[in-house]
Amino acid sequence: MSDSSRDTAAGAGWGDSERGDYRLLMPQRVEKLSWLDPRTLWPARNGVLASWFGDPTGRTRARWAEQRAAAGAPADRVIRRDDPDHFSFMVIGDTGEGDDAQYAVVPGFLKVGQDTSFAILASDVVYPVGSADEYGTKFHRPYRDYQAPVYAIPGNHDWYEDLQGFMRVFCDAPPLAPQPAPRPLTRAWLRALLWHRPRPVDEQRLAAAQELRSAPAQQAVQPGPYWAIDAGPVRIVGIDTGLLGTLDAEQGRWLREVSRADVPKILVTGSPLYVDGEHHPCAIEGGGTVDDIVRDPAHRYVAAIGGDIHNYQRYPVAVDGRTVQYVVAGGGGAFMHATHTIPRVSVAGVGEDDFRCYPLRGDSLAFYSRLYGRRLRMPRFFTLGEAEATAVIAERLGVAPTRSQAAPARVTRRVRLVAGLLGAGRRPGRRAWLRLPVRKTYTQLFSPGSATYSPPFFKSFLRLDVSPDSVRLRCFSATGNRAQELDPPVEDEVIIPLR
Repeated sequence: MSDSSRDTAAGAGWGDSERGDYRLLMPQRVEKLSWLDPRTLWPARNGVLASWFGDPTGRTRARWAEQRAAAGAPADRVIRRDDPDHFSFMVIGDTGEGDDAQYAVVPGFLKVGQDTSFAILASDVVYPVGSADEYGTKFHRPYRDYQAPVYAIPGNHDWYEDLQGFMRVFCDAPPLAPQPAPRPLTRAWLRALLWHRPRPVDEQRLAAAQELRSAPAQQAVQPGPYWAIDAGPVRIVGIDTGLLGTLDAEQGRWLREVSRADVPKILVTGSPLYVDGEHHPCAIEGGGTVDDIVRDPAHRYVAAIGGDIHNYQRYPVAVDGRTVQYVVAGGGGAFMHATHTIPRVSVAGVGEDDFRCYPLRGDSLAFYSRLYGRRLRMPRFFTLGEAEATAVIAERLGVAPTRSQAAPARVTRRVRLVAGLLGAGRRPGRRAWLRLPVRKTYTQLFSPGSATYSPPFFKSFLRLDVSPDSVRLRCFSATGNRAQELDPPVEDEVIIPLR
């Protein structure tokens, strides 16, 4: 087994490494996606409008549900498979930017997943707005050689065109009929006036894309944007958290109902419940939270896996005498969200010794120091070596370095200053001072899109091996380098008991 980032810097992808063959999978022309471009941001405005004028996704979701029920979808939204008691499946989240970083994941994903029964895409299948016309290069082409069904839950970006592309591809659903115009001069009217509406689907283009995944073994039609899968000894429950990371009352009622089945369960959600050292329980309209349902021992949840944040994190939380593994799995292709901004972890009884993340915080800081150095044209000041970044993270958090160094790096005043400016996490109680905009804000401000960076990409995906007694969850990395393509490193592994 090859070295991981926890073993060596080369295992993380640093150094003079040969670039992988993933570019052979890419189309000749790749559209560069920039989150600084107004042409990208303006069509993605619906999330802001929903927060200002009220979120319409619950009503839109109900209309999709009515349409699918009329077409014969099962009323309980349960997909009943005939998998044996021992089977495996893949999880990959936040995939669809269609650039080098997405395609760099594919060789390792195919190698690790070649004998798996199905895959689940956890959030944000297609950026920036989930358009059906972009599924060809951002879904069908990259996963054309994965010879098993792919199920999906939508993220907020898939909702920016009212879920039209997602429902067409994964549920074989025609567009919804137009709705009557809202009453003038109301909040709903103002929202509708500014709302980004779905573009007409290019049927010829979509049909050509679907040919790329047309083998019988690849086919699956799911009952809607939220569903449950009965597979072997487990039930996998996928929920749709819409534009604002919440559940409507009807989906909440359904979630409580499907959670009563007396089998072990794994939740897959578009909004992680623990992330960046914080608890986000996910509100349900009318009262309660998703995490209330997960924590209820009668429901037998053993793990909750969420996308949306573009890295890997794991929090083993003790709940009523058992451990629930809360996982962030959004490293499937979109720009990398920083992990170095995560403070020293102390949440729900989980500390630094139990917490896992990928990329390692030091690698994240080194990555973003290079990015800021290029963008601000100050590479000599901002750029940190991976050893320097690892050392300063250990100093700021008060922990031992995650990856041992042949010779400890010297932490200079410049290194400390850069780490502070880039928002590196600290120990609880230590005051932060002047810093650049941090966490999700600054990673979007200077997001490392396809036009601006090269390996290592620090992408990741999961494989889960299920047996009657346990689930073995492994996080594999994809750097864009050939060494990790040929033998994808295991960055994290945990055995989850089912009994």
